Amino acid sequence: MADAAGPGRGAGPLVVLIGPPAAGKSRVGKRLGRILDATVIDTDRQIAAEHGPIPEIFATRGEAAFRALEADAVADALRRPGAVVSLGGGAVMTPSIAAALEGLPVVLLTITPEAAAERLDPETRPLVRDGIGAWVDLVASRLPTYTALAAATWDTSSRPIDHIAAEIAEWAQQRAAAAGGS
Repeated sequence: MADAAGPGRGAGPLVVLIGPPAAGKSRVGKRLGRILDATVIDTDRQIAAEHGPIPEIFATRGEAAFRALEADAVADALRRPGAVVSLGGGAVMTPSIAAALEGLPVVLLTITPEAAAERLDPETRPLVRDGIGAWVDLVASRLPTYTALAAATWDTSSRPIDHIAAEIAEWAQQRAAAAGGS
């Protein structure tokens, strides 16, 4: 299934995961990659591997510099046919990224504040260092964009990640088949 193209695009990703910090985009992405035998591109991990830890980028170069690196990483990732792409929580707030996601198989992963509080590490999440209240405000500001871009939504608050990944994989395979992929 790794060579299936995204609907409407001959060379697009199989699935693009978006959602707030701590929703499980990286974990679900890895499992999806295994299920679908697809390349997994986690743009936050890619940025960190090439440019250093994200909190350090925010601290030394600022959020605008990070967002520019992120826009480049996302553009590269979206050109990979049949990939599973996991975006950082704020990526969709960059207009060029949001525009590039239109028509792609975008899956929104959601999570309750209670579940997020258990998963969040403020040391690795620069925009939520002030705790769950900051996370709630951040998610509220991004939610309209998340929902506008999403073709499907799964909540990751309490269900096993393996079950969620299997459901998303089935959705992606059906969507790709309907679009002419195999």
